[in-house]
Amino acid sequence: MKLTLSGMKDRAAWEAAGIKLPEYDIEQVAKNTRENPIWVHFGAGNIFRIFVGGLADTLLNAGELDRGITCVETFDFDVVDKIYDPYDNLVLAVTLNADATIDKKVLGSLTEAIKAQSADAEAWARLKKIFSNPELQMVSYTITEKGYALSGANGEFFPFIKADIENGPQKATSAMAVTCALLLERFNTCKAPLAVVSMDNCSHNGEKLRNSVLTMAKEWEKRGFVPQAFVDYVSDEAQVSFPWSMIDKITPRPADSVCQELKKLGCEDMDPVITSKRTYIAPFVNAEAPQYLVIEDRFPNGRPALEKAGVYMTDRDTVNCTERMKVTTCLNPLHTSMAVYGCLLGYNLICEEMKDEEIVKLIRRLGYVEGLPVVVDPKILSPKAFIDEVVEKRLPNPFMPDAPQRIATDTSQKVGIRFGETIKSYVAEGRDLSELKAISLAIAGWMRYLLGVGDDGKEMEISADPMKDELQAKLAGIEVGKPETYKGQLREILSNKVIFGSDLCEIGMADMIEQMFVEELAGIGAVRATLKKYLA
Repeated sequence: MKLTLSGMKDRAAWEAAGIKLPEYDIEQVAKNTRENPIWVHFGAGNIFRIFVGGLADTLLNAGELDRGITCVETFDFDVVDKIYDPYDNLVLAVTLNADATIDKKVLGSLTEAIKAQSADAEAWARLKKIFSNPELQMVSYTITEKGYALSGANGEFFPFIKADIENGPQKATSAMAVTCALLLERFNTCKAPLAVVSMDNCSHNGEKLRNSVLTMAKEWEKRGFVPQAFVDYVSDEAQVSFPWSMIDKITPRPADSVCQELKKLGCEDMDPVITSKRTYIAPFVNAEAPQYLVIEDRFPNGRPALEKAGVYMTDRDTVNCTERMKVTTCLNPLHTSMAVYGCLLGYNLICEEMKDEEIVKLIRRLGYVEGLPVVVDPKILSPKAFIDEVVEKRLPNPFMPDAPQRIATDTSQKVGIRFGETIKSYVAEGRDLSELKAISLAIAGWMRYLLGVGDDGKEMEISADPMKDELQAKLAGIEVGKPETYKGQLREILSNKVIFGSDLCEIGMADMIEQMFVEELAGIGAVRATLKKYLA
């Protein structure tokens, strides 16, 4: 069985393998979409394919939608060449349930895949045509938080952003420049409204997206590339809205075990590929069953009936509260603390960590004891019930091949939100910061992790992080097994408000973090001993 339009004509074979197929006419949906697109998505990776693509698939099957999603890849163009084109844009969605059952279905909702390359005349002309369609309702994004960043910690534009600013809209290369250039095309042709929706897992995502697009527009206006009227158009949220959202669905890299199972069922060409930009991707996507998407309902040109696919459509305050609940208390802090300690203690799977007494104590204290007292309650979801599901069902799921090494990626970009917001709440409410033992352990553990030596004394690989080299340089001279080599090197890092959201030295948290860190340096087994001591 080949995952192609022709390969699906033998429906009986797919159904015999327990794989559900779309109930709609995929080719007709694709034709409708190409002729009159209403939904474009930037970022063609895994969470988009199974979650956002799954939402559209649900609406198509229910007859609530007659067009799919136009997919645009802004970063790794191999994804289009190796995963979309050879498989006719189809996705084999695999849901790994905690009870060991697996749900399998083919999604036909991703109707076209385009590379966001202004240098490719055909692709660029196609994108311009799409954005000039007055009926286009929404553009959504899963490009990761880094995709919205225009400048570094020093406040200066990145070199590639400088080039986009100086070269103008017709030579745009970055995701934000491409977005701004295509909005300019819409302004020049139809001036129709549009919702520009970040679905990335970061705080105030809509605000980040809007700020970046507006910055690009204003820089181009200064250089005469665009008129002030265009800046006004993008600035007017009655015309171009930037709804906030909260997304949650654990989607690890394609698992070899899933690949082998699909092959046994008769699915051909399922092997994952590693692209030139190190994206690990496959014709299938495996993910957990729980999923949440909360979106601010600001769509000036209309929208699909997303609520009929399980999306919470609400107001900005509720989105913000839901996002803060998840990112600062109920999931993300637990994930990050598990990631660094999982790596230090030699784990390769999150579910295996959930059998570790110290790690479970750490995340339970982090969520229930330290987080819940200051959690923001969004009302549409219960914070305690959310943590219960995370701790009791989602993280222990033995069929979810998620790795701490994946979650440890870009930790420097995450700790300010995942731990920093709870710290700020404690300070604002006058709470005792010495109670934040789990957060202090998490930060100390991250510093210990950056030394690149596991609790067994052996070297370990550090996951990618934009501040990795800078932070490791500040830790120079510290040796595992020699606590005496610590000479206060953490102080400069812990006082960095950009990283943590607060100066941890100034507010009085640094001493405890330093003490834990030094204890974790003692030698082989010191990391675990420190966890036991402070979580007793």
